[in-house]
Amino acid sequence: LSSGINAEYGQIVLNPSEAQKKEVKDMEFAVHEVYAMDVFVTPGSGKTKEYGSNTTVYRRTEEVYQLKMKASRAFYSDVCNRFTLMPFTLRAFEEETKAKMGLKECVTHELLQAYPVQQDATGQPVAQFKFTVLVVPNGNIRINGGRFDPAVCKSEHSIEDKEIVELLAQSANRKTTNKKKKKKAKTAAEEATN
Repeated sequence: LSSGINAEYGQIVLNPSEAQKKEVKDMEFAVHEVYAMDVFVTPGSGKTKEYGSNTTVYRRTEEVYQLKMKASRAFYSDVCNRFTLMPFTLRAFEEETKAKMGLKECVTHELLQAYPVQQDATGQPVAQFKFTVLVVPNGNIRINGGRFDPAVCKSEHSIEDKEIVELLAQSANRKTTNKKKKKKAKTAAEEATN
């Protein structure tokens, strides 16, 4: 994953720097580990850049600065108490206009960092989704993020290799696969006896 960073010992780096991105090494997924997946999808070249629209998603940084405006101090205090270092949207505040007023000084002094809207270098849209995966002995478990509904997405491209289609149709959960195998074996045995 080009825009993320893997880290052992439970350290999570949100928005890694360029130096941190270069330090990313190849790794193998192991049982009893947790991974945060950040996926970008685009029909274009795959290289993303910032889109010119205003963003509404921000996160707190480690910077320290004594804010001057009362509205900024109140807003920043609310952010620190409710969201800690996790990303948040301006829609989460009851009075969005006051939040925007306090936001300006916080962003100017780099107390908050924006998550900009992305687009492909060719101008194509970029879809981003995040989820967390637990790797356990009996299969992978996705613990958050929305479910993918393939009926909602239509593509002009399709996979034509039958082996790959069969592989993608298989469940990643071993229990489900074993149950299906047992059910198929049972129905085959019943048909053989009839």
